[in-house]
Amino acid sequence: MTTTIDSAQKLHLVFGGELESLDGVNFRDVKGLDIVGIFPDYASAQTAWKAKAQSTVDSAQTRYFIVHLHRLLEP
Repeated sequence: MTTTIDSAQKLHLVFGGELESLDGVNFRDVKGLDIVGIFPDYASAQTAWKAKAQSTVDSAQTRYFIVHLHRLLEP
């Protein structure tokens, strides 16, 4: 069985939380991660990421990330 992915759809996940230390990407509380959302393109994901990152600028250990979900879905 072959899976076909619509190449026009480039899903991106934006999430973040407080890191254990600034030296890595281990989260202090995985269950408490902030899932911002899934976005249809990189531009809208970046807009959401930037807003969340700027809202947590006072917390040096809080980081947000963009995950390219479409890359994980491609066979």
